[in-house]
Amino acid sequence: MTFHVPAVDITAWVTDGTAEEKAAVAAAIDTACREVGFIQILGHGIPTSVTDGLASAMDDFFAQDLDTKKRSIAPKGTNRGYTPPKAESLSLSLGVESATRMNDFFEAFNVGLATSDFPGVELDPMEYAENVWPDVAGYKERIDAYFSEAGRVATTLTDIFAAALDLPDGFFDAYTDHSIDVLRMNNYALPPGTVDLDGDLIGMSEHTDFGIVTVLWADQVKGLQVLGSDGSWNDVSPADDALLVNLGDLTSRWTNERWMSTLHRVKPPIVDGTINRRRSAAYFHDGNADATIAAIPSTVEPGTEALYPPITVSAHIQAKLAGSRAGKINTSATREAARVLAANGG
Repeated sequence: MTFHVPAVDITAWVTDGTAEEKAAVAAAIDTACREVGFIQILGHGIPTSVTDGLASAMDDFFAQDLDTKKRSIAPKGTNRGYTPPKAESLSLSLGVESATRMNDFFEAFNVGLATSDFPGVELDPMEYAENVWPDVAGYKERIDAYFSEAGRVATTLTDIFAAALDLPDGFFDAYTDHSIDVLRMNNYALPPGTVDLDGDLIGMSEHTDFGIVTVLWADQVKGLQVLGSDGSWNDVSPADDALLVNLGDLTSRWTNERWMSTLHRVKPPIVDGTINRRRSAAYFHDGNADATIAAIPSTVEPGTEALYPPITVSAHIQAKLAGSRAGKINTSATREAARVLAANGG
């Protein structure tokens, strides 16, 4: 069977279409989430000027020398600011030692919602850290513009999810009104001599995303690979004017694996002995830190138990981050680890 990422046009939900139009979109999303877990989203409504601004801001920052970029490294323990190359190993977030035995070589810059965005709400300043902004002209303004639009798309998608799962309108609102949302901008390009181009080079090792849903803008450059149900790795690039959307672990838990968080990785193309540069920006919509995620009762067969115990968003994300950034294998991710090992023939 040929691997295929379905395309779904969500215009009806962006422009307040008819009930019938919205139902058709919800049905298409349900099918895509059941069968693939990745979706090409069209009709999202983000202006080209905004995505162009995002791309140019990323170019302006990542073009700087490494010492300059390192001035934007955030305080330890916060998910903000600059991440230098080979500082993370995402396979550890799933409780698996990466087969490459080398940290992932991508570099990144993170921004997210902070305590100052939720006045009057008591939040952990480490989980909702204030942003670190580089001294790059117009950077904050361009990133903020895209962040707002991507957040709107993520919220629209959770509204569609509620309809697709036959849940009440606004079901996800109580779990996301002070959501841990982070935009991670990735750059897959390194100066010559930084890495050995022989062997199995990994830009970002195999992993699932942590939260509810991820909205991804990316270049139409090969590198992103998605694990198919047959155990094969498949190249995926965004269609024209599309965003790639995939589910996170919390949605898999919520739906008792009716919908899956799909394993993916980045293996950069090498052209004429150099890495072909690839850019991406992933907006992670992860839910409120204090929200408890438990299987939706309708997804659990009578007489059976849910596949996962209840867990708070905070506890889940902290375990994942401890793996990818602190080098501590996530021992609670046994089901996810088994999927990685199976894909690697282990």
